[in-house]
Amino acid sequence: MTRITRENTVFVAGHRGLVGSAIERKLREKGYEKLLTKTRSELDLTDQSSVRDFFGSEKPEAVILAAAKVGGIGANSAYPAEFIYTNLAIEVNVIHQAWLSGVKKLLFLGSSCIYPKFAPQPIREGSLLSGFLEPTNEAYAIAKIAGLKMCEYYSTQYGASFISVMPTNLYGPNDNFDPESSHVLPAMIRKFDDAVRNGDDKVVLWGSGAPKREFLHVDDLAGACVYLLEGYSGTAFLNIGSGREVTIRKLAGIVKKITGFSGEIVWDSAKPDGTPRKLLDVSRITALGWKPAIDLESGIESTYRWYLANRSRLMEEKNDG
Repeated sequence: MTRITRENTVFVAGHRGLVGSAIERKLREKGYEKLLTKTRSELDLTDQSSVRDFFGSEKPEAVILAAAKVGGIGANSAYPAEFIYTNLAIEVNVIHQAWLSGVKKLLFLGSSCIYPKFAPQPIREGSLLSGFLEPTNEAYAIAKIAGLKMCEYYSTQYGASFISVMPTNLYGPNDNFDPESSHVLPAMIRKFDDAVRNGDDKVVLWGSGAPKREFLHVDDLAGACVYLLEGYSGTAFLNIGSGREVTIRKLAGIVKKITGFSGEIVWDSAKPDGTPRKLLDVSRITALGWKPAIDLESGIESTYRWYLANRSRLMEEKNDG
């Protein structure tokens, strides 16, 4: 068992994103002070020589690989080349250099989209590579599969303690609320809030509303990652989720209520639904003693409060960028 403690130096790659920022917060809450973080302008993880120099000079003892190019159905469908290249480059550079520099433990963040579109539900880890992927996010999924397989192979061949987790759909502070590239829940929050502020009488949402999705607050994911960093070593990757699902239509109703929108919801059935159902089997991590603590409605309420508090800044960053 390779255990990481507060005495170790931990590099959180992607610390400004939804997942990385939550993991950094959780580590600091638990007393970790030797944290390494770099912005994209300070360290380009797609550049091999820059990553090599970073590991050579900073010598982290543990790595959380949360950096990734992410987006919703629209972005994945429009830019598959960027999604597969950027994510593969980050994974190859960071995982390989972590091994070369003697990192004690690495935790890789995957995604539940790695599973086949029609995998039996709830989806067990053993369903990986058992069928065809969802076409709308195939490029991203293939890159994430490559990352978790790298961790598995480096662990089995070299004895590295490189572990992988596959989170379900995430939400929370520091999410991406850009309507052109965000995932379903932050996109809904943005749309309903815009409609309230603009006095609109309807909100148009993609698809039929029938697909079912599982959601996990990112603070719960962060807790699970630190839990595993400190107490799990193995080549088997682990699903992380809430174990509960909700239809997109019901989710829209929850967001509508929380944002105070009083108009009509219109479903654009000409737009794709994506995978019809995606619920993870979380029995492996449950057996290790971890379970989530934040229910969906209270999690959405706190996320909406965060969005309201940061909306002006997010709009300015969008305009500047």
